[in-house]
Amino acid sequence: MKEGFTKYLFKRLLLGMLTLFIILLSSYILMRLAPGDPTKSSMLGEGAGTQLSSEKSALARNDSLREKLHLDKPVYVGFFLWFKGVLHGDFGESAAVDKGRPVASLILEKLPVTLSLNILAILVTYLCAIPLGIFSAVRPDTRLDNAITFFLFFLYSLPVLWTALMLQAVFCKGGWLPVFPLKGLFPEIVPGMSTWAILGQTLLHYVLPVFCLSYAGFAGLARFTRSGMLEVIHQDYIRTARAKGLSESSVVLKHAFRNAMIIMITLFAGILPSLVGGSILVEYVFNIPGMGSLSMLALSSRDIPLLMALFAFGGALTLAGILLADILYVIADPRIDFESRI
Repeated sequence: MKEGFTKYLFKRLLLGMLTLFIILLSSYILMRLAPGDPTKSSMLGEGAGTQLSSEKSALARNDSLREKLHLDKPVYVGFFLWFKGVLHGDFGESAAVDKGRPVASLILEKLPVTLSLNILAILVTYLCAIPLGIFSAVRPDTRLDNAITFFLFFLYSLPVLWTALMLQAVFCKGGWLPVFPLKGLFPEIVPGMSTWAILGQTLLHYVLPVFCLSYAGFAGLARFTRSGMLEVIHQDYIRTARAKGLSESSVVLKHAFRNAMIIMITLFAGILPSLVGGSILVEYVFNIPGMGSLSMLALSSRDIPLLMALFAFGGALTLAGILLADILYVIADPRIDFESRI
């Protein structure tokens, strides 16, 4: 088992590195082939209104930036120069979002905000969706099951942007029930505020963004859990477990649920990239300075070093999530073994 796992892991890591290389190469080529000059967009606003820079000096700065980003070289040369720096741990410096600042430092600054939001959203999603899916599966086609199904489909169909704006209009300052803060993740600390008061205000800031990040995943996971449980709960071994006199809760949770976990593990594979990728829409609406906002700024300004670092980060986490899901398959179902996958 251990030898099979080592061989399987080595094979998957090699395949993952090749896949990531192809993702990065494709991303770089597409960015280079896109119309427009990213160096000009990155220099917009530089010295605007001062009229102190002559046209010649502006062109010189533009040429210098093109050389720094390797845009004066063929596409394949530019990519391999960038990739060589990555192998030495250097992702380059931001060309537009925060000029001259190391890209890795910029990402590490925004990452904790997005991590805190998405970890809470994932906990809410799994802790609520799985019990609801199991509850619905053991009472199929009842009125309660139909009501839950209708509610989940309705929830899943709501657009995130519309939902966030409606929640702000109803539950934030100026709305009908102004319970939650309008923007941001952290409260304004007033002298004399106790630690508990600060904690309470901070939690209020998290409620609406976390809900917007989790409701669609909650609805989808609950439906998948119900489907997986319904597929398993009518199997012969479940009937045998009931015939042995085991309690219904033991049959459902110890026997049926474990075999229904495969589909939930498959969905789990997409969690790692979403965990750090953030949500552009949610972070924009609630003015949260996280990875989603950073991605939007990088895209709008065509900050190539920052975009390439984000692609590398997201691609690596996606592949890591798939590998983690494959390993969890074996833990959940002993019939799956690594030897058969090599």
